[in-house]
Amino acid sequence: MVKWSRIGSTNHGYTDNMSNQQQVRDAIRAEYVKCAQDPAYFMKKYCTIQHPQRGSIKFDLYPFQERVLHIFRDNQYNIVLKSRQLGISTLSAGYSIWLMTFHKDKNVLAIATTQATAKNVITKIRVMYDGLPKWMKPKATENNKLSIRLANGSQAKAVSSNSDAARSEAVSLLLIDEAAFIDNVSETFTAAQQTLATGGQCIALSTPNGIGNWFHQTWAKAEQNDNNFVPIRLSWKVHPDRDEDWRKEQDKQLGPRNAAQECDCDFLSSGETVFEPTQLVEIEKTWIEDPVEKRGHDSGLWIWKHADYTRDYMLVADVARGDGADSSAFHVFDIATNEQVAEYRGKLPPRDYGNMLVGIATEYNSALLVVENANMGWSTIEQIQERGYANLYHSSKGAENETVESYMNKYENNKLTPGFTMSLRTRPLVVGKMLEYVREGSVTIKSSRLLKEMRVFVWKNGRAEAQQGFNDDLVMSLGIGMFVRDTAMKFRQQGQEMSRETLNAMANLNRNTRSQANDFRPAHNNPFKQQDSNGNFQDISWLLK
Repeated sequence: MVKWSRIGSTNHGYTDNMSNQQQVRDAIRAEYVKCAQDPAYFMKKYCTIQHPQRGSIKFDLYPFQERVLHIFRDNQYNIVLKSRQLGISTLSAGYSIWLMTFHKDKNVLAIATTQATAKNVITKIRVMYDGLPKWMKPKATENNKLSIRLANGSQAKAVSSNSDAARSEAVSLLLIDEAAFIDNVSETFTAAQQTLATGGQCIALSTPNGIGNWFHQTWAKAEQNDNNFVPIRLSWKVHPDRDEDWRKEQDKQLGPRNAAQECDCDFLSSGETVFEPTQLVEIEKTWIEDPVEKRGHDSGLWIWKHADYTRDYMLVADVARGDGADSSAFHVFDIATNEQVAEYRGKLPPRDYGNMLVGIATEYNSALLVVENANMGWSTIEQIQERGYANLYHSSKGAENETVESYMNKYENNKLTPGFTMSLRTRPLVVGKMLEYVREGSVTIKSSRLLKEMRVFVWKNGRAEAQQGFNDDLVMSLGIGMFVRDTAMKFRQQGQEMSRETLNAMANLNRNTRSQANDFRPAHNNPFKQQDSNGNFQDISWLLK
């Protein structure tokens, strides 16, 4: 530090004093600029936090916290998937006070799950503001439990999730705390997006809370670079004071599933998923592969194996509702091996979809064609029947206890319904059979699209369905296929020779109509055999090869 002496006149001493003051002002200005440029430097040197045991203490940032702050500063949209107790909520509060202190007219809006949590956000901001040196902090013109306003026009306000504050304010920083636990956060973000698009920022942070909510969807898209958010993943390992012993202790305290959610940032463990996460990981490692061919204008038809004339196949289809919200989908399985050989997902009108089903089913050796008859399914089934496709699955009430003899009696008396009928009774049977096949590893799944749907297939009030914002068309088609195949295999165990057209209501035999799909028709007196266009009878006993 410069030492000043009073040599000479009084005026000289006054000059020295003025020089000293200028030097102080210059030092303050330089420090102010340094803090304004670097939020990490600002927080480490000037911010205090309230420790539950130690009281007011200096905020000593860990290296990972400094990195996160710089990401906040340099990017407009940030989403943080975090482990518990990493201080990220406090870090976000520090970033908020930095923004308010060094920028005029900034409006920080903090969204929290409850009013109590919202108050806590403002408390953290206030503690840091109160600890700033006088030369740095703007005067507070408003300071209460849920808001703080500064003389430079900047302010911070915290609201609970049921507030519509984002609709009426120009937001400079939208801070969403524990975003995965806020039910209507999607509406809040949408309401604020118009003002955010003009230069505002968004920081969404949370531990996982199931699959399919806004936070999970936004995170998944950010990882795939499908939105503007920068993904920041912070598992327990980023904390320098935590080791494997600490992680094992969390298993004891929280349980393995909760610990995976709270510490490992594991989405799959955080929700009541229908399929066990470990099973899906094993499927991904063992079976998932790219198709050998993609067809269609949208490349929606994926093929892993082309038809083998020596094999028997089953095509299981789901028809879109027609409202544009979901897609039509189908799988083709090799019946004997239960291996997925083809798959389609896309948006086609019901009649076009019916033509496509007939075409692909014919290509795969006149495959057993199973179409769910709900919603728009009837229109598709009518199209299939108009084409004269013979090997169309028909439903039978009480099919889970069906015998060959009872089926044939229903067949002779026309008591079968075209298509597969999903009901309150059959749906749990379908889901249960699918779980059994997956758990036992008795079905070979090749599709990454199907696997993604399986990851977001969850229990809701005892019902298995897709998480909000996702579809389960491929999953339910898989379930129907496994249910139908299981019934077929049961008949096989009875030692009965059956054609495709007679297997547990798996066909509607029109004895007077030649199939346009494969040019085969049933023998007049024997539904277990088929007659080709040359008049020759042929026994097709599938599942018995």
